[in-house]
Formats: sequence, structure tokens, C-alpha cells
Amino acid sequence: LTIRERWKSTVGLEVHAQIATESKLFSNASTNFASPVNSCVSLFDCATPGTLPVLNRKCVESAVMTALALSCRLNETSLFERKHYFYADLPAGFQITQQGQPIAVNGEIKFHVFTPRLHKSPYSKSSKIKQIQLEQDSGKSLHDENATRSLIDLNRAGIPLMEFVFEPDLVDGEEAAALVKELAFTLQLLGVCSGKMEEGALRVDANVSVSNRDSLGVRTEIKNIGSVRAVAAAIQYEINRHISILEVGNKMFNETRAWDAINKKTVPMREKEDKEDYRFMPETNLPPLRIHLREDLPNKSNLVDAVMLKRQLPELSEQIRQRLKDKISPEIIIALMSNFALLQLFNRIIRNNENRQPQLVAKFLVMDFVPHENFIGQLIDLLQSNLINLITAKKILEELMLDSNKLPKEIVKEHNWFLISDEKQLEQICLEIIEKNPELVSGYKRGKKKLFKPLMREMVKVTEQRANMAIVAKIMERLLK
Repeated sequence: LTIRERWKSTVGLEVHAQIATESKLFSNASTNFASPVNSCVSLFDCATPGTLPVLNRKCVESAVMTALALSCRLNETSLFERKHYFYADLPAGFQITQQGQPIAVNGEIKFHVFTPRLHKSPYSKSSKIKQIQLEQDSGKSLHDENATRSLIDLNRAGIPLMEFVFEPDLVDGEEAAALVKELAFTLQLLGVCSGKMEEGALRVDANVSVSNRDSLGVRTEIKNIGSVRAVAAAIQYEINRHISILEVGNKMFNETRAWDAINKKTVPMREKEDKEDYRFMPETNLPPLRIHLREDLPNKSNLVDAVMLKRQLPELSEQIRQRLKDKISPEIIIALMSNFALLQLFNRIIRNNENRQPQLVAKFLVMDFVPHENFIGQLIDLLQSNLINLITAKKILEELMLDSNKLPKEIVKEHNWFLISDEKQLEQICLEIIEKNPELVSGYKRGKKKLFKPLMREMVKVTEQRANMAIVAKIMERLLK
């Protein structure tokens, strides 16, 4: 066994997703990310004495739709409570959350894992969701090291969050990254979260442990990981760090760490030898949250209707995969569905011309991306008509970036980039290549079949990548026989 195979790594995630609403969870202050500092703060957000929370109905509906999409069991009654801790950016000294009796429990998310350099082919995976809870976000602390002071921005204080607590059933960073991508995609499909990790709309905490037994090892928590690739890198680094410490017989300590994106490593934040006491207590200013789960909701009831919301669910990711699986290869589906905007663009291009081949459209979009969908549609048409190949398509994209006033076909004509598919012309070029490379030809005829590739590369070079290589391969094989 290798060192890596002797140890078993276990990973569990906690993900905070900001709910896409115009106002905050318990106040009418704006949630606009680009607003000036401290301009979106109500009296409740800054904990002015005497102010009371008013629950945002849209947040509850978003959480219910998300829970239904992830096969969770909705709790007919959930409770809000106070979680006490003291940070400068938490003016009330507590966060309103749903730790004990959350809005939803016992769900599952299914996803596919595929990293080209690591995996030969995609594989399916699922992760159990322990619970989904509603809670409010804290403000931001900005530390000015030169002036040795901290600045507080309360714009984020009170922003509505859904916290997803996953069971520790992942084994490495790539699985964790694939889960986060799938969750972000689902939330964007539902329209309940922007999924923009660069704006903090989706934040990931990862719990990592390593053991050589069936039981879990000592857990390390990595806080506030800010991108999908950082999720994979941070977890993989932490697994390797655990193994290197345990291999020499040292003990691990329960601690909280942060991901240093510049130096590509985790760094200590604080030790967690003693479990923090958050002194949870009921939020007496908010009544129990009730959701109607049956068909018989009275017309005048103000309860959130889960049955109606279930009918409004869009086509979900598993259904999209089933729809595409006969038309597009699994690897391309994973790449296409890792970017919600890309899938929307794919759907529009296919809708504009249903004769376009889905596999070709998807392959092209995954290869490169330009903002003007009409240009992409025209490029797909040129590819599908065998007038150009993918290499030429990339060259056209580069030209379009420099001059977006030209049409793709005009660029092909201007540079004479049309694909050479004329069999007589290609046969003549093949004969010239065979004549100029007698050693390769004689070696191939003696049984060295791998010499076929260098002959094909000569064709690529001679035709400046414009030959229809499918036709060339047949001609070359025939001539060599």
C-alpha cells in the first residue's frame, strides 16, 4: 500500500448561501452588494434597542423550494433561536438562526465527479444533507494593519442565509468541489441565490479528518473558502498535512484554519480544544414558523404553501442530465453544467436552430466562450457543415475578439480557412507526404503502426491545420496498403 492508501480521509461541508431577495431576513434594508459602505443598515440591523424582527416571507419560500429540490423533509413547525458570540460586526451579540429545529432535514444531493487530469471517467456520488436552516449574516470587519484599527461595514448584517449542513460522506477535495458546483447550479436554477462566490454569496466551511481505522480522526475545520477550486485545493492540502503529521507518529489537534490562496496552504486561526458554548436560547420575538404541507390550505391563510411551491419547481439538474445524456457525452455534460450561464446559452443556441447538433454546440461552448450568441450559432453552423474544424473555430474567436463587426464566414473567406475536404486534393497531398518520408513509410509497412501519427502530423503542418482529418486518415491508410 502507498502512504495515501494507508489512510482514510473524511470530508464534510457546511455551506452558507445568501438568499437572492431585495430586502434582508428581518428588516426592509436593501441587500444590494455594490452599495456604499454602511448605507443598507436599518435600526434593527445595528441592534438599536426596542427594534423587533419581521420575517421576510420570500426567504421562507426560497428555503422551502430549495428543500423540495434537494429531497429534504420539511418541518411543519420550525423555531428561531439566538446563538451568542461576540464579534464587532455582530452588534446584537447574537445571531438569529435555526440550529435545533430547522426548516428542513434529511435531504440528499446527487452530483458527478470528473477532473480530467485525475479521473479516467466521471463517476456518480451523493451526499446526505443533515439540515437546512435559515439564519442572518453578520457584518464585515475590515482590518487596517497600518493604522492598527478595524473598520466595520454593516451592509451585510442581516442578509438572509440558508445554511446547508452535509454529512461527512466525501473522501477528497475533488468530490467537495463537485458538490459545491452542483449546489450552486441548483440554487441558480431555482433563482434563490446568485451563486457568486466572489461576492460572498456562497461560502464554504470544510471539516477534514484522517484516520487509518473505520472511526473518524481528529477534525480540522477550514473556514470561509471562497472559490470552487480553492475548496478542492484547501481540502487536498489539509488531507496531505494530516497524513504527513500522523505518518511520523505525532498527534493532530482540533483546530480552525483558513486557506491562504497566495501561498496555497492552510494557516491556523484558533485551536478548538474546548467546544464553544454559544448559549442557544429561543428567539422570543419570533413565533414558531409554520409551513402548510397538505393540499387543503384555506384561501385566506397566510401560511407558506409547500404544495403550491412544489408545483412551481423548474426542471432540476438530474432531469437536465437525463434529457442530455443521449445527445452529449458525460464529460461534456459535467463541464456544461458547471456554469449556469453556459447552460442557458446552450439552450438558446439550440432553440434558435433545432438542426444544430447538441454535442457539437456543447463541445464548442466548453472549449471557449464569447458573449455574442449569434456568432456562436454561426460558428456551430460552419462546423456542422464541415466548412471549418474546431482549431479554425478558435482562430475565428480570436479574430472576433479583435473585430466584432465581422461575421465568422467573412473571416473564414478573408483568411482562406475553409476545411479541405476534396478527396482528390487530399490524396495528392498524401502522396507528396509519403514520397518525402520514405523512412516513416517503410517503418509503418514493417508493422510499426505508431508511425502513422507522424505522417498525419505532416498533413496538419502542410495544410496549416485545414485538412479534414477523418477523410485524410482513410486516404492515408488506403495508400499505405
